[in-house]
Amino acid sequence: MKKVETGDGTITLFSEEYDQPFHSRSGALEESEKKYIVPCKVKEGDLILDVGFGLGFNVAAALEKKAKVISLEKDETLFKEIQELDLPLDSYQLVKDVANGLEDERLKILVGDARDTIKTINEKFDAVFHDPFSPPTNPELWTEEFFLEVKKRMKKGAILATYSYARVTRDNLKKAGFKVIDGPIVGRRSPSTLAINE
Repeated sequence: MKKVETGDGTITLFSEEYDQPFHSRSGALEESEKKYIVPCKVKEGDLILDVGFGLGFNVAAALEKKAKVISLEKDETLFKEIQELDLPLDSYQLVKDVANGLEDERLKILVGDARDTIKTINEKFDAVFHDPFSPPTNPELWTEEFFLEVKKRMKKGAILATYSYARVTRDNLKKAGFKVIDGPIVGRRSPSTLAINE
């Protein structure tokens, strides 16, 4: 995978398989903070579901707030890739260590197809970071069926945040019973999306 420097100085990777970078070119860490941490109101003690571990930046940002995270990821090769990356957050070392096999109560990574691994989760979440590759390239994680599985595991009032503004994303979230509103605008003209489990 090719390294790409983003606008805030943090390095992300470019996925050849999905023909997309893992983060917004405007700023990888900025994206984690402004599209996920702030709109989801992440605070100490929260339990976060992270769909699409990727390079672990969103997870590290949540751990900085002293939240706990369960993350879903299909591609185990990323765990080796992130050992070569740096992020100006102390918690990123824990992310690397857990990806390298360390067990820690603050972070659990479930490897496999998220449509299957989510069904093994019994916890209820305070927030969801929905951050797989885009609907055209990774359509199976943007369906009404998958959003219903996510919703079942969210507390009342919990917020799902995603970068996607796509019509299919919003339509399927609404079909799954979420209240859908605009999220923050970060790195492009269109807003991100917030879905509330009312």
